[in-house]
Amino acid sequence: MFSRILTIAQQEVRIGIRNRWVLLATLILAVFSLALALLGSAPAGTLGIDRLTITVASLASLSVYLVPLIALLLAFDAVCGEIERGTLLMTFSCPISRTEFLFGKAVGHAFVLTIALVAGYGLTALVLLATGTGSLSGLTDFARLIATSVLLGICFLALGYVLSSLTRQSGTAAALAIAAWLLLVVLYDLALLGALVANPSGIFASQVFPYAVLLNPADAFRLFNLAALGASDLVGGMAGVAETLPFDPAFALVSLVVFAGAALAASATLIRRITP
Repeated sequence: MFSRILTIAQQEVRIGIRNRWVLLATLILAVFSLALALLGSAPAGTLGIDRLTITVASLASLSVYLVPLIALLLAFDAVCGEIERGTLLMTFSCPISRTEFLFGKAVGHAFVLTIALVAGYGLTALVLLATGTGSLSGLTDFARLIATSVLLGICFLALGYVLSSLTRQSGTAAALAIAAWLLLVVLYDLALLGALVANPSGIFASQVFPYAVLLNPADAFRLFNLAALGASDLVGGMAGVAETLPFDPAFALVSLVVFAGAALAASATLIRRITP
């Protein structure tokens, strides 16, 4: 079982390297993180806070936009692309179950995403340490950011597999992936903000909003990382919200794990119903 999963995973990693996905994702993450690190010196000098901590607080908000998009672009044609190329029937004719095929894809894509995050964000941490503007204690915050970014990426990889299993055309799956990104990363927060502005002290603000944040993996990721940094003085927003929640922000990690597990289970169910 594990050997078959690893075989599919190795194939996905090779495809990611051959198609320059690893290089492209690493460059995107490195360029944006370096820009934030080099331009974010003012708060560090004013508040006397470690430069690495300032950078992690900024990257926690940036990752909400970049990591889900990269993950969806990796996963949107994982199933329907195989159908279009005519390789899914050949794969399923081999002694491998459909669940193993899906998990192999997930392991390979998660590895590609991990390489990009470690290389892209790690380069920024090394630059800050080399220039003497960061401390070794800030590396813990960077490691936590990378680990939770991988978990966030897995959530959206799993969501991408669900969308890919719902259609047989890669173009349709790509459109669904972009729509899902816009809905969860952009429009969801706007809807919550609109509801809060409309009724800032009502039932929604006190009883619905805290749990609505947990339902969205992007918001749960940002909530956990900014709360762990104690970054309300730096960025406000979600970090300030964390201080008023009726539960421990660590539950945001549980929300990410549950979302990823539910999406993988849904995609595994859908792929078993596909006729190549």
